[in-house]
Amino acid sequence: MKEPRDERPAVFVHEDEEKPRGERPLGDILSDLSGEFSDLVRQEITLAKVELSQKASRTAKDSVLIAVGSFLSYAGLLALIAAAIIGLAEVMAWWLSALIVGAVVLIIGYILIQKGSSDLKKGALVPKETIESLKEDKDWAKEQMK
Repeated sequence: MKEPRDERPAVFVHEDEEKPRGERPLGDILSDLSGEFSDLVRQEITLAKVELSQKASRTAKDSVLIAVGSFLSYAGLLALIAAAIIGLAEVMAWWLSALIVGAVVLIIGYILIQKGSSDLKKGALVPKETIESLKEDKDWAKEQMK
């Protein structure tokens, strides 16, 4: 058998529970807001440090891979250049074959440098998540001050 339910919501009052906004003194509200804002700023700084640390670590790892790969590629490239010069020397003078191969290698190198520089500029190390979070915090703070 069901017992009749009381239609009123149960209210539990604790001493440390906050009063509704309309009943709290302005000083308490401002004090709480100041404390919460300080906590928020500390959390945002921590987030920025973590995000920048992750990006720096990833960039350092990628840079090492690029350096090692570049060194090995350079050694292979030198061997291929020597082979190309020797191969062309079979049909023309040595100096002319070296000149042609050298010019082709310089052009390819220039194109790769331009592409790498362009791509590097696109990959900024700006902490985008932190900036977005700070904008949201700014909007929240404005809303709390109303």
